[in-house]
Amino acid sequence: MDSCLFCKIIAGTIPATQVYADDDLVVIEDINPGAPVHLLAIPRKHTVNCLDLTESDDRVIGKLFRVAAGIAREKGVAESGFRVVTNTNTDAGQSVFHIHFHILGGRSLAWPPG
Repeated sequence: MDSCLFCKIIAGTIPATQVYADDDLVVIEDINPGAPVHLLAIPRKHTVNCLDLTESDDRVIGKLFRVAAGIAREKGVAESGFRVVTNTNTDAGQSVFHIHFHILGGRSLAWPPG
């Protein structure tokens, strides 16, 4: 998608601090962190949000959670706790319409969120 911010980051035309990348996923530091650890895990395939996922996406989404757990261990937040969350549509807080998952940790996270 020519106008998608995350597609541009994935393509390398907009800079971002990557902490992980492979053929399926890119994980970057959030530029406006809401926690000491705040990363964005972004599938390379442009999908608007979870409403548009299909069975063909199952492997990548499962992999994303495994990668998130590994990064949480590397960042030292696995034992104390971390959150993986995606926002779907405007009222839920989605502002970039390319599916992505926030990995948050490093402080106590309130429940319920929002």
